[in-house]
Amino acid sequence: MIYLYQKEAEVQRRCDRNRNRSKRRAIYCPVHSCYMDSVSQKYGLFAEHAGQLQQRGMKRKEALMLVAAKTTVSLEGEWLEAFWCEHCQDTKWYHVHKRESVYHLSLAPAELWQQATGVINPHRNPSVGEFTFRNSHIVGGNNIKDFWVIS
Repeated sequence: MIYLYQKEAEVQRRCDRNRNRSKRRAIYCPVHSCYMDSVSQKYGLFAEHAGQLQQRGMKRKEALMLVAAKTTVSLEGEWLEAFWCEHCQDTKWYHVHKRESVYHLSLAPAELWQQATGVINPHRNPSVGEFTFRNSHIVGGNNIKDFWVIS
């Protein structure tokens, strides 16, 4: 009997150990403290100037050398992402900082959009036609639905 209970305990511990189910990111609304759902992809941030790196705690000399060596530096653990809050009933864009598996959110200021990778500029050039604008954002560029074939 004792042997049976010991085996059951071993199996239970092994099951707990083998459970690799991913957990939801603990991202909460800054206003209501409720869980928020992501409604966009992550847009990574980069720095082009030494001052941007200094604001994040890098020494001036190191920041200048890094920017001189590379034209842009990817900022680890920082990105822009849109979230939906159930209480607010609104989607907002946030600047997300991840430090040691803790997420810090702040509303995304306009100047951060200039530092994001893969983002479409919402203030487009008015002289560009609708057709050109639409086709410039197609991934892969192999979309022929707007072209007519005359036979």
